[in-house]
Amino acid sequence: MVLWWAIVVFILGAVVGSFLNVCIHRLPREESIVFPSSRCPHCRHAIAWYDNIPLFSYIFLRGRCRSCQETISGRYFFIEALTAVMALFTYWKFGISLAFLAAFLFVATLIVITFIDIEHQIIPHKIVLPGIPVFLLAAVFIMGIPLIDAFLGIMIGIASLYLVAVYYEQITGTEGMGGGDVNLMGMLGAFLGWKALLFVLMTGAFIGAAVGIIMMIKEGKTMKYAVPFGPFLSLGAVVYLFWGRAIVNCFS
Repeated sequence: MVLWWAIVVFILGAVVGSFLNVCIHRLPREESIVFPSSRCPHCRHAIAWYDNIPLFSYIFLRGRCRSCQETISGRYFFIEALTAVMALFTYWKFGISLAFLAAFLFVATLIVITFIDIEHQIIPHKIVLPGIPVFLLAAVFIMGIPLIDAFLGIMIGIASLYLVAVYYEQITGTEGMGGGDVNLMGMLGAFLGWKALLFVLMTGAFIGAAVGIIMMIKEGKTMKYAVPFGPFLSLGAVVYLFWGRAIVNCFS
C-alpha cells in the first residue's frame, strides 16, 4: 500500500461519505439528493462550504450547527469516517483499479442501505432494483465473475430469501422481512456470485440473531421484536468481499 495513494483514498472516502449522509437522510423522505444544498436538520440554514468539510468541520464545530448551535447527530461523522476506512480496505484489497471502483461503489451502496434500514426499517427499491443490473455488469466485466454465476446469484438470492419470508410468515403469522431484503439478496448475488450466498446468509443470520438477542435482553422485548435484517446481510456481504474466500478455504 503506497502511503500517498492511501491518503488520497481516505480523503476520497470521507468526501463520498458526506454524500452518503445526504442519501441516507433524503432518499427515505423522497427528497432530491442534489437540490437544495446541505442544510442544518434543525434550523434549515444552508451550510457553508467551509462548514461542510468531511470529518474536519464536525470536529471544528464540536458537532453543532454554526447558525443555531443545535447538536448535529454523530451519525454524520461516523458515516464519513466509516466510508473513509472502507475505502482504505478496498484499496488494500484491490489497489488502484477498476475493481477498486466497483467494490467501493458496492460497499458505499451497502452503507446507505444499512443506515436507512436501521432508521426507517425499509430498503428503498430505488437503490436495490437498479443496483441488480449495475452490479451484475460490474461483476462480469470488472470483477471477473462468470455471467452464469452472477445470474444464478440473482435468481438464487431472490428465491432463497423469498422462501424464507413466505415460510416465516406462514409459521408466525407476521411478516418477517419485506421485499427490500429479498431484492437486496439478489443484488448481493449479482455482484458476489451464487457461491457467496450461503456464506452471506449464514453470517448475516448468525450476527443478526446475536444482536437481536442482546437487544431483547437489554430492552426487555419479546421474540417478535423487529430487528432489520438488511444491515446484517450487508455486513455478511462485506465480510465475504474482503475475507470470505480465505475463510471458506480454511474449512474446505
